[in-house]
Amino acid sequence: MNLSRRQIIHAAGGTALAGWMGPAFSQGTALKISHQFPSGSLTDGDFRDRLCRKFAAEVEKRTSGALKASVYPGSSLMKTNAQFSSMRKGALDMSLVPLSYAGGEVQETNIGLMPALVPSYEQGAAWKTAEVGKLLSKVLDDKGVIIVSWVWQAGGVASRSKPLVTPEDAKGMKVRGGSREMDMMLKSAGASVITLPSNEIYAAMQTGAMDAAMTSSTSFISFKLEEIAKHLTSGRERTYWFMLEPLMISKDVFSKLPKAQQDIVMAVGAELEVFARDAARADDKAAAEIYAKAGAKVYDMDEPTLRKWQTIARDTAWKDFAEKNESCAGMLKAAQKLL
Repeated sequence: MNLSRRQIIHAAGGTALAGWMGPAFSQGTALKISHQFPSGSLTDGDFRDRLCRKFAAEVEKRTSGALKASVYPGSSLMKTNAQFSSMRKGALDMSLVPLSYAGGEVQETNIGLMPALVPSYEQGAAWKTAEVGKLLSKVLDDKGVIIVSWVWQAGGVASRSKPLVTPEDAKGMKVRGGSREMDMMLKSAGASVITLPSNEIYAAMQTGAMDAAMTSSTSFISFKLEEIAKHLTSGRERTYWFMLEPLMISKDVFSKLPKAQQDIVMAVGAELEVFARDAARADDKAAAEIYAKAGAKVYDMDEPTLRKWQTIARDTAWKDFAEKNESCAGMLKAAQKLL
C-alpha cells in the first residue's frame, strides 16, 4: 500500500514529521531562469545570458547540488512580456528582463527606464542601497517579485538612414524607445514611436517599419543591428538611456527555499553585480567599435545635448510619472536626490 505524504505526516503526528521531511523535499530543487537574449556559454556571448549561467553554476556549487537552475534563453520558455506576470504568480521561477516591460502592470517599474534620470553606472549602482532602491524593492516585494542582481546598462540609438543624436534629429522618425517614458520624450521631440521587445528590433528595422531603435549596447551587439544600421549614437561616454535590467526571482518560489539556500541566492546575485557592470561598460565600447568596423558612423553625445534631452524628459516623462500616484512621486523624488 502506497501512502501519500499527507497520510504519512498525519499518521506520525503531523508537525514534527513535516518539519523533518521539509529539507529532504528541498534537495534537488530545480529553478528555471528565462530571458529574451541570445544563448551563449559561461565565457562567451551576451553577458546577460552569461550572468544567468554563472548564477546557476555558482548556486549549484554552493548548495552542493541541492539547488540547481536551468537557463532558457531567447524567450524559449515563454514570451518576453509574460515573464514578469508569471513570476508574480509563481508560474516562473526567475527571469532577467528589462524592469520597464512590467510598466503596464506595475506603474512604478517604469522608473527602470526613465530618460536622463540615471546618467552613469555609479549612480545606477547607488540605487540599491539608496532610498529610491528601497522604495522600488518594497513595491516589487508587495507584487511578488524580488531583485536578486541589480543590473544597469547604458544604451544609445541605431538608425538606418540618418543619425538621431539631438532632439531636433528625431522629428519625423519612427523610433523604438524601449519604455513608455522614453516614448513620451521622443514624441515631444517630434518622433513617431514603435513599441516592441528588443529581440524584435532587427526585423522591424529590416522591413523599414522602424527608422531607429534605442536599446542597450549589449543588445546592439547581440542582435547584430550593425548589419542594418548606418548610424550609431553611442552610450560609451554619456547617454540619457540607462536601463535597469535585473535578475529577479518569484517571491512565492523564493519563500519556499530553505533559509540557507535563500542566503546563497542573494549572495551570488549581489556578487554578480560587479561582473554585470564591467561587462556592460565593455559592451558600450565594443558596440561603437563593431559598428564603425561595419561602416556605420558613430556619434558620442556631448553634455549640452544630454541636457537638452533631460529638459524634455523633465517636462514630459518625469512629470507624467510623478502624477501617476504617491508611490511614483516619492520614488522619482528619491531618485532625483542622487542627481
